[in-house]
Amino acid sequence: MITAFKLAGFFAAHAIWCVSDGENLIPILAFTTDSGDRKMERLIINDNLEDSVNFGNQKLESNEMDAIDAVLLYDGLIPLNGKKIDAVIIKIRAYFSPKSKATLVVPYTPKTSGRFRVHKPKLLEWEHCEDFDLDTALETFFEGVAEHEQGAEIWNNHLDESQ
Repeated sequence: MITAFKLAGFFAAHAIWCVSDGENLIPILAFTTDSGDRKMERLIINDNLEDSVNFGNQKLESNEMDAIDAVLLYDGLIPLNGKKIDAVIIKIRAYFSPKSKATLVVPYTPKTSGRFRVHKPKLLEWEHCEDFDLDTALETFFEGVAEHEQGAEIWNNHLDESQ
């Protein structure tokens, strides 16, 4: 799960880069192969976000990519402090431990509000992950963020940890 969190961090930074200018995030399925290569698929099904996310969830669960680790990232709304807030939702899988599931969200304030802000990631799911250290996984997530030059710069320049 640790390497999956690093993959998640890298593509979370990529997603923050995408939404920072007010664009919609096309759902992304990212994964690593057994040779260590990172691959990314943008998921556009019927020009419909829900269909695209459902398709991504099916691929994430089935692992038809024959991946080592995989993450599904998409834009959504989450409840935070009594209101709905935009967030990049990140579903994380490490296939060597097939029952293990984690979901992180990175809340953000969109540019349309007048000022783009990135908020602290929140863990929503940590299922069947008893064999993994959460602190180490989160540290590795931020190592992945730092690997994405453009995304990390935007993330750091617009960080608002008040939420």
